[in-house]
Amino acid sequence: MRILVVEDERELAATLKRGLSAEGYSVDLAHDGREGLWKARTGDYAAIILDLMLPLLNGYRVCAELRREQIGTPILVLSAKDGDWDQAEALDTGADDYLAKPFSYLVLVARLRALLRRAPGQAAPLLTVGDLTVDLAARTCRRAGRQIALTPREFAVAEVLARRPGEAVSKYEILHHAWPDEAEDPNLVEVRISALRRKIDTPFGRSSLQTVRGVGYRLVDDRGSSGAVDD
Repeated sequence: MRILVVEDERELAATLKRGLSAEGYSVDLAHDGREGLWKARTGDYAAIILDLMLPLLNGYRVCAELRREQIGTPILVLSAKDGDWDQAEALDTGADDYLAKPFSYLVLVARLRALLRRAPGQAAPLLTVGDLTVDLAARTCRRAGRQIALTPREFAVAEVLARRPGEAVSKYEILHHAWPDEAEDPNLVEVRISALRRKIDTPFGRSSLQTVRGVGYRLVDDRGSSGAVDD
């Protein structure tokens, strides 16, 4: 899932990007209102975290313009303006939630998940491949009803594969999704794939996470088949 953070405090923006990336989200940054509005219009984002006191174009106007253009991406306002009138104006302008600075990062992530769970017009929050379910909003994974504990990177790999069930996904596509800001080292993917396979397949006697030689990997519904895997 891609998240847009529109925040002119560059240190805070970078901190949010690091934290949300560690949670498994892909994060883009904008540091003024005009850039934020342009990216929100052109990017496919699951949610927007928006400051109000932005240069060039304030957050109220960004929010109002997006709603005027019928762009329904959920917006979580994050602002030092914590008065009742400020919050009411932001919500009336079209924001979906409001969190005042200073804030708890734990609460921010929980509110973001809540927005994603109820977001209209977004991709289905549940990705299902056979009896494997990847819950994008709750950031959880289950097989046959049994919860599987994944790290944020493992979850990001599972997400990109579950979005394209049965399709071969290249190592570089997986790398771009799960490590958007790091060096392009395919070994990162191989290590996470091995760890993911040990969690979602091995305990269940399954082979749904398959290697496609010379291409990458695919996630398939292997119920009732031998599902040979190339390592």
